[in-house]
This record gives sequence, C-alpha cells and structure tokens, in this order.
Amino acid sequence: MNREQSMLIGIGVAGLLTACRAQQSVKQPNIIIILADDMGYSDLGCYGSEINTPNIDKLAQNGIRFTNFYNAARSCPSRASLLTGLYPHQAGMGAMERDYNHPSYRGHIEERATTIAEVLAQNGYNTYHVGKWHVGEAEPYRPLKKGFQKEFTLIDGASSYYNLAPYRHGGDSGMMTYNGKKFCPGEKFYMTDAFTGYAERFIREDDDKPFFMYLAYTAPHWPLHALPEDINKYKGKYMIGWDSVRMQRYKRMLELGVIPQNTRLSDRPEDLMPWDSVAGTDRELWDARMAVYAAMIDRMDQGIGRIIELLRNKNEFENTLIIFLSDNGGCPERMTNTTYPTDGAIGSDRSFPTYWAYWANVSNTPYRYYKAWVQEGGIKTPFIAHWPEKIAGGQMNTTTTGHIMDLMATVLDVAGAKYPLKLGDRIITPTPGLSLLPAFIGKNIPGHDTLCWEHEGAKAIKIGEWKLVCNKFSVTGQGWNDNTRWQLFNLKDDPSEILDVTDNNAQIVVNMKAAYRKWADKLMVLEMDTVKMIRRELNLNRKVKDE
Repeated sequence: MNREQSMLIGIGVAGLLTACRAQQSVKQPNIIIILADDMGYSDLGCYGSEINTPNIDKLAQNGIRFTNFYNAARSCPSRASLLTGLYPHQAGMGAMERDYNHPSYRGHIEERATTIAEVLAQNGYNTYHVGKWHVGEAEPYRPLKKGFQKEFTLIDGASSYYNLAPYRHGGDSGMMTYNGKKFCPGEKFYMTDAFTGYAERFIREDDDKPFFMYLAYTAPHWPLHALPEDINKYKGKYMIGWDSVRMQRYKRMLELGVIPQNTRLSDRPEDLMPWDSVAGTDRELWDARMAVYAAMIDRMDQGIGRIIELLRNKNEFENTLIIFLSDNGGCPERMTNTTYPTDGAIGSDRSFPTYWAYWANVSNTPYRYYKAWVQEGGIKTPFIAHWPEKIAGGQMNTTTTGHIMDLMATVLDVAGAKYPLKLGDRIITPTPGLSLLPAFIGKNIPGHDTLCWEHEGAKAIKIGEWKLVCNKFSVTGQGWNDNTRWQLFNLKDDPSEILDVTDNNAQIVVNMKAAYRKWADKLMVLEMDTVKMIRRELNLNRKVKDE
C-alpha cells in the first residue's frame, strides 16, 4: 500500500468516525413526563412553597418555568388530554371512568385518539408507563394496548399507599399490574417509592434506543399516607395555620415572579373558618394533615432525585427532556365515608385522611377554588421543562399560554415525529395542541389565544385576557348546586378572578358565550342535567341487574 492510498484510507476512516459522532450527537432525546396528582400551583419550592423540593427546584433553576399553563381540571380529563393531545371530550373522557354510551363520555381513551406512546413506539422509541393510569380500567384500554411496551401501573384512580384494600362501601380492591399481570404489594410496599423503583428499573433495562416514560405519581392525592421520617420534617410547621401559610406563600410567589405583580391574594372562601377560630385541641390534627401532605410531595421529589442521578450515571441526563406538571389543583374532598381502617396515626397504614378545602386553599394560592373547578385554582399548574442540550437555564416564561394537550405536539416535535391523521384503519382526530418547543428554546410565542374547559357542569372559556366562568359545584366541593350564572374576569387586571365585570361588558359576555357554545357543540359536550339523567339510568340498571 503506497502513501497516497494510506492517506485516502485514513481520510475515509476519519470521515466515518466524524459521521458516527455526528449521528450520536443528534440521537433523539429521551423524554420523561412526570405528572403529580392533586398538587396545587404553589406546592413546589420554586413556585413559592415551604415544602422541600430541591430536585424539582433544580430542574426549574436549570430549565424553564411557565406561569401561564393549564390542565383540564381533574384526573381523568387531564390524563386523557396529556396522552392524546386532544381536549378530554375528543378523547372520550368528558367525565370520569364510566361509560355513558356517548362518544364524548366513554370512560376510556377512544380509538379515534392515539397516544404519545403509540406514535413514539412507531418512531424508534422504547415506551414505558409507570404510575396511575385512570383513563380506562378494562384490559383493552390499559397501557400495553395504548402504545406502552413496559408498564407498572395503578389502573384506577386512588388507593392506600401501603396496600390495595378497598376504601369505599362495596368497593373493589385497587388493581395494579406489572407488564400486564396482576401485581400484589408486599409488606414494605409504599406506592411512591415503588413507582420510583420501577421507573429506575425500566431506565436501567433500556437499550440504546431513546425512551419515552410517562411517570404518573399518585402523590399527593388522598389518602394522605407518608413515611414517618418524612412526616417528622414537617410536624409542627403548620401550627401557624392556613391563613399565615397562605400569606407567606403569596409573598414568596411575588418575589419569585411566578405570579404577576398586580396579583391580589383572593379571600379565604366564606365557608372556611379562619385559623383563629380553630380550637386549640384541633390545631395539632390540622397541622398533622398538612404535614403528611407536604411529606408526600417531599418523598416524590426524593424519587425524582434518584431518577436524575441514574440518568447522570448512564450519561443520559444531558439529552433527556424532563417535563413536570400537575393534573389539577389542590383537592377539597373530605372522604368521610371510607370503610378503610382509621384507628391509626395520621399518615399510617391505618388512616385515611384528606386535608379538606382549608389546606387545598393554601395549595392553590393565590387563586380561588379547587380541583374540578374551572377557576384558576382548579386548572392552573406549575409547568417545568428541563433539557440541558437545548434549554437554557433560569428561564421564566410569563407570556405563553399553554395547555396539557400541548404535550403531544411538543413531544413529537422534540422527537422529530409527525402526528398521524390515520393509523391503519383508524381515523385519528387532529390535535388542537401546539408545540412548546419554540418557547423552550427562548422564542416568544403566544400559545393559545382561546381555550375552553368543561367538566361535569363546570365550564369556562378564555379568549386573550378575558375569561368567562360558570360552575355547578357547591362551594364546599361536596356535590352540585344549580348555580348557572356566568362570571367574567379580566385576567390581565385581575389574575385571581376576584372582580366579576359581567355587568360592564355585556357584548363581550354574549360573544364569549357564543364561542363556548360553538366549541361545546363541536365536541358534543353534554349539559349537566343530561349527565345526571344518564347516571341515574345507569345506577337503576345496575341495581336491577344486581337484584
């Protein structure tokens, strides 16, 4: 071989090595979506909380935080929207997991909707589901049938964190599965740690392909169950009461810039007593409830830290997009009719506490109302995106209006995949979601000018700075009422929806009602009276069948 031939071979080898390195550098990123359950807008340290969340806070510090991001008000609708890129009704989840024999209310993800996992699995990704599912209990609608290749799943909506014992009168045990087979917890089981552990397992087992993981923690959804070492960090911290904690959070949120400077702290709802009126003997009980709630978020954050460390050890952290958000605001539900044992210490495996509207009002600082409402307190979520290779750290996005349905378009954009309009013989509903990738990399995009919500009679439409809201929930969250009055708020002037300006803007109200009606008709949204009628018929038929 002469010198010239050796040089040519050398150049060729060098070229191949350069091409290989280039190919490695443009490897599709791993993508992890982490969804918290029933966690309010102000419950993270980086959004104003006193709760210790250093790992999530670092993701925010070294990534981007959004201050104008929305979910779909409640568990099932939000999860369906996240997975499919559609409004909940378009995916068949207009209500919860009950089939009303109506296209928008099937209680599971319909065939006309695809999932992020289904699309990415066809575009070179491994796909993993870990955590709560709650978008279809029957076997044909579970993760392995919706594009996920591996799963460790709580199929339904809630369970003891220590076991799967039933908690309602006549209720069934909660169902968990591991890769399609029934999973039975052992003696030392704690659900949050189990979810973290299986997420780690799937990441360790992952091959050279990029992966997508949907990690849906149940924390801090009731029952409030936490480990003693975590509870002890917070016990006594909340003896100052909900009014003081809420004010402290509000001040920190203004300092952090996660709420506009003109934001007023909404009043404590009239049905909630001030902390000064709480009997001294009851204060330790209320302190304990909130301490356990905080401990649950703390333990989730610890798990996220473990996952981050594993990604670092695998040299995958830099090229992994991690997104964190919550499915709805803090939960006011009381769950006083449980059959689960309640003779143990709060937070133990023989307790079934919730933190009621008193502390939920703190979680949703500075906004009004709660989970399942469509005021800002029910639908505003912290939203964090972290991706060292693409996202510059320290960003705060206050201008882009995002929605949980945007995750489909965003993830596909990041992965270089296309949203399908047809899969085999299935016609797929076009997504109304928008990619947030431009906002991630610093571009100024407005996001959605118009968004709509409807859940079991609670409905709203947001157009620009205006938001029109109508609720059918009672103030206490313990049932429906007949309040069908629409209220109008200007979110630019009044981010907390304190001042109803309906009377001074009659034409805006007319126009927004018409726009909402057009959206609702297109998505085949049912009025609450119709939903109640169908539910009564289903209950009657079930009773006759049982007899």
